[in-house]
Amino acid sequence: MVGGNFSGPSDLGLDSGLQPDQRRAAQLARSAHIAAQLDRHSAEPLYRQLARTLRERIAEGALRVGDKLPPSRVLAAQLGVSRMCVVNAYAELLNEGLLAASPGRGTFVASAFGAAPENSALPSIAANPSAGTLPADSVIAFSGGAPAEEFLPVAAIRRAIEAVLERDGAAAVAYEETEGYPPLRAAVAQHLASLGIRTAAENVLITGGCQQALDLAVQALLNEGDTLLTTNPTYLGILDIARIRRLRVVGVPVDAQGLRTELLDSALVAYRPHLIYIAPTHHNPTGSVMPLHRRRVLLRIAAAADVPILEDGVYHELSYGDEPPPPLKALDEYGIVVHANGFSKIVLPGTRIGYLIVEGGLRARILRVKQAADICTPSLNQRAMHHFLVSGALSGHLDRVRRACQQRRDAALKAAQRHLPSGTRWSAPSGGVYLWIELPQHGVTAAQLYPIALQHGVSFAIGSEFFVGESDPSAAYFIRVNFAQQPPLRIEEGMRRLGAAWRAASQQL
Repeated sequence: MVGGNFSGPSDLGLDSGLQPDQRRAAQLARSAHIAAQLDRHSAEPLYRQLARTLRERIAEGALRVGDKLPPSRVLAAQLGVSRMCVVNAYAELLNEGLLAASPGRGTFVASAFGAAPENSALPSIAANPSAGTLPADSVIAFSGGAPAEEFLPVAAIRRAIEAVLERDGAAAVAYEETEGYPPLRAAVAQHLASLGIRTAAENVLITGGCQQALDLAVQALLNEGDTLLTTNPTYLGILDIARIRRLRVVGVPVDAQGLRTELLDSALVAYRPHLIYIAPTHHNPTGSVMPLHRRRVLLRIAAAADVPILEDGVYHELSYGDEPPPPLKALDEYGIVVHANGFSKIVLPGTRIGYLIVEGGLRARILRVKQAADICTPSLNQRAMHHFLVSGALSGHLDRVRRACQQRRDAALKAAQRHLPSGTRWSAPSGGVYLWIELPQHGVTAAQLYPIALQHGVSFAIGSEFFVGESDPSAAYFIRVNFAQQPPLRIEEGMRRLGAAWRAASQQL
């Protein structure tokens, strides 16, 4: 084996019961103090924190040229993060030339300076020697979940911040009520009425983004060891929450129309979940939209079983096809739906403004969890978002984003048809920002393709990371592509690179 230089005090028999990959991951996590470096409350994504920590350890010599890094799944388990976090961190360092990867052999430290040394013992990392390692800014990224920067209404938000500071002075940067800035709560309630959700401002709780909204609801509704039922595949963020909160997760399969509700009754009997999490409109990662009759069936079955539903509505307003059915919350006759949403995907991700719609005693429980988490969401961000909403700027902004996303969706579908291998299948979403692509099962898996795709200058999200459990062998062949992050010409080039990478990877294996 090449490398493996993680010796030290942690090697003195403490990991003797582990497999080699697990032992290497445990030693790396301890010797590099990685877990202590990861701040889950930071605005900086975890994968970038991990990449920075590994970069520092390489520069210090704690990780040396030729050292083999643990597989992403194993290191993720050691650190308590998602595998995609480790995959993206490795990808960033691969782009910089600090790491090298070879299908079937692993990921290695290539250099402390960003270029692999001549005549090193590292495996060859290029499917085509002329491909080389591309600069990070040349990689066409289809992997993220944030909106494209050109979609962000920076000028309008700047005007909103300036107006708020001029009007409110020091109050704009003081502590806010835990429930949120009252005028913003009222504006959100008014905005939701246009989606069919009629609720009082007192039922709106402002959070630090939709991800925090989901986490707060989970903490208030579930205890460690409880069961969360979701779709299979599902949103990575809810899997991260479940992992941190030590929940049991079970998945119900989906089809082109979302959750297969005909399987729900038996799943509730078999698993007795304490909560159902679902994104019924432009589901992440598949892009599916649940039709109205399935939404009603879901509500009826969940109510009969007395199981609450946590609805993620973050992509509902990014529809550019037919108008989607109303949110579950708008159809809820039983009082079982907690609705989570936010403005990160449609306005500014950095403002971290989300919200929950929740009534009754659960509201007080969530408030206690929120107070313990961060006391309140930053007041300036809330007031600026309120100004943006009441000024009428949101409607025009959404229209522009929808048109741009539809144009990019169309470009992605045409490019996939031209460049992806025969036998590939993909979704044709009517909203949201993702294509869900199934690679031919006679070829390479998504994980095998990933390092070769990076060498060809394109990245994507590995689809198996969105699945619950490992029972479905087809999960290994899915990838998720965020088409909204790139303009049409780069979408075309990115799909061309992806097809070329698949052919190169297939020849290697």
